[in-house]
Amino acid sequence: MKTKTLSRIPLLSPAPGTRRELVVHRYGEPGAGPKAYIQASLHADEIPAMLVAHHLIGRLDRADAEGAIRGEIVVVPAANPIGLAQFVNGGHAGRYEAGGGGNFNRNWPDLAELVGDDLAEKVDYDPGANQLMIRAAVGAAVEAMTPRNELQSLRVALLRLAHDADIVLDLHCDNDALTHLFLTPHHWPSGEDLARRIGSRATLLAADSGGDAFDEVFSGLWHKLARRFGPDRKIPQACLSATVELRGFADVSDALAEGDADALFRFLQDRGVVAGDPGPLPEAVGEAVPLTAVDVVRAPRAGIVAYRAALGEEVAAGDAIAEILDPMAEDTAKARTPVHAATAGPVFTIRADKFVRPGDTIAKIRGRDPLPDRTGNLLED
Repeated sequence: MKTKTLSRIPLLSPAPGTRRELVVHRYGEPGAGPKAYIQASLHADEIPAMLVAHHLIGRLDRADAEGAIRGEIVVVPAANPIGLAQFVNGGHAGRYEAGGGGNFNRNWPDLAELVGDDLAEKVDYDPGANQLMIRAAVGAAVEAMTPRNELQSLRVALLRLAHDADIVLDLHCDNDALTHLFLTPHHWPSGEDLARRIGSRATLLAADSGGDAFDEVFSGLWHKLARRFGPDRKIPQACLSATVELRGFADVSDALAEGDADALFRFLQDRGVVAGDPGPLPEAVGEAVPLTAVDVVRAPRAGIVAYRAALGEEVAAGDAIAEILDPMAEDTAKARTPVHAATAGPVFTIRADKFVRPGDTIAKIRGRDPLPDRTGNLLED
């Protein structure tokens, strides 16, 4: 028997004559098994994620028709209809809310802070009972939220869909990049199956990246409460939550998306959410390192980026990975400023737009050891 339902969640209207909504695909029965929540393109101009979600839904539809859904699955294939509609001078501007709300994937609420005081005298030594109690408290808290504008209504709707999931996957892409993954150290190496399924070339571990990103709402709930209440009161790490970076902006093709959707489907089989044999795990193609070990290479001046190191290339600390060229230089021999790597490792992101301003990120290099300047907010805005 098919279990799929389709729903539409309206957002608060920002103006007369304007109405936006989320489309939600649901499979399985609540409480029947593990719950997976998957959303695509919270940064609405990161198109590869939506195409992957499209292909994943097709696979889940077939699995549902075959009676293979063992848990509960919620897929939001376009998680940001606000950003989908934002264009400036013909260019899609889906990363920041045009009304002044900032980055769509920053400043999400701290659920542990929201429910911690109410739970202080209730959690005990039974991790299963604590998990149920915490989820009930969070569910009540997000249900009680009253959004005051369209952006808040989007955030509240997504929180209500995802708050009780065992697995949360937030699908994104970078500028021009290899596939990589953000996880908390509390889910490593237990999350290695996800990294190997998707072919993560760099798995970046941080308990708190400093930006209050969507994925950390759900993983952070559990490790923050565990830290607050101490080891004697057993708080499980009950949600594997990750940001999956599906290469770069231009990597939009059915061939790539079908492969990524197949990898995510097999991961759901690994976790018992979908029945069937997922096959053996692929060999790891990248390492897991602290997010503080990533060298975020920035432009020291404005100009044209001419890369010396290719995407995926291994570099050594001190290597000149790029030059910034001043097209207005009077002496062409002095027009170039080299930019050097601070660590050794593969270059896993570069920049598609080759004209940069001072401070713009031009590359990221996956090192192994924390870098002294990588403190505080570890994410780009």
